[in-house]
This record gives sequence, structure tokens and C-alpha cells, in this order.
Amino acid sequence: MTQDIVIVLVMAVPMILFGVYPGLKLGEFLERKYNISENLKRKVMIITTIVFTLTLSSLLYYL
Repeated sequence: MTQDIVIVLVMAVPMILFGVYPGLKLGEFLERKYNISENLKRKVMIITTIVFTLTLSSLLYYL
């Protein structure tokens, strides 16, 4: 169990390259559509990048 988590986290490091783009696009979309603040936009971008990266690396590991 612990080994699986470590492997997923190690695989997540290179996946950050693929996770940044959706985070940027979602932050820009929310800023344009809902006029959110810059601080909230940054939080959305970081959270989206982390969630997308962990999801992608988990799918690659378990499939």
C-alpha cells in the first residue's frame, strides 16, 4: 500500500508538465466568465494542476 502511494507520487512529478495547461486554461476561463480575483485564480490553477496530475499518474499506474 505505501509502496503504491510512493510510486504514484514519483510518477506525478513528470506529469506536472501535462497538468499545468488545464490549470492555466481553467483559471483564465473562470477569470473571464465570473470575474474572480487574481488570488482566487492562482488557487484554482494550483489545485487543478495538483488534482489533474495525481489523477493522471494514478490512472497510468493502476491501468
